[in-house]
Amino acid sequence: MASLTADAIVCAVRAHGEHGAILRALTRDAGLVAGYVRGGRSRRLRPILVPGNLVALELRARTEDQLGGATVEMLESRAPLLAEPLAAAAIDWITSLTASTLPESQPYPALYSALSAVLDAIGAASSARQWAAALTRYELLLLAELGFGLNLEECVVTGSTDDLVFISPKSGGAVSVGAAAGYEDRLFRLPPFLRGQDASPPMGDVLDGLAITGHFLDRDILDGRNRDLLIVRERLTGRLGRAVA
Repeated sequence: MASLTADAIVCAVRAHGEHGAILRALTRDAGLVAGYVRGGRSRRLRPILVPGNLVALELRARTEDQLGGATVEMLESRAPLLAEPLAAAAIDWITSLTASTLPESQPYPALYSALSAVLDAIGAASSARQWAAALTRYELLLLAELGFGLNLEECVVTGSTDDLVFISPKSGGAVSVGAAAGYEDRLFRLPPFLRGQDASPPMGDVLDGLAITGHFLDRDILDGRNRDLLIVRERLTGRLGRAVA
């Protein structure tokens, strides 16, 4: 029998049968895992099976290929954050993205740590300005972990490491001021925080960063197919834009 005991971040919950639920959760060492929670729709378990919550997960299956039975205990509830629309939209997006794009049972410890950090930042911050950059960096990391990392360290045209202020929507490579001359309107503006140069970027830079990561997530991972997931992201970026205005 395959078994797993680990702390896990709830990423998605789907009703199954009359009383149960299918849980998808991210663990540090086992990656994204799924399991059937008996009574998952009960009054006792519903508050635990909330995306963003940290739970103690026990998963047991007869074979590696079988959907295992899961039991959960609350370690940290982030449900109170869902009362705030902007925080709720961010948690909805980042957990849905994780559940929808990561292959199961492959470890992504860096993503686990980054997701934990984003959720902690949302819980601790008084405004989106203090967590939106971390969310954008998570998207950038997810692209890299899935094999679609962007080259932000040198100009894709000249190889120069200086004056990198644009990024090509085709290659995903940075472009220097000189190489971009005459083509600026065809390129994304590259905000310094995506290269680790600004720990507290203005929200305008964050929105520019989200435009970049959104473009490549849609093209390379979502491939325009998961429209429901894209709507979740559009809801979030729309709220962030209104927060700046």
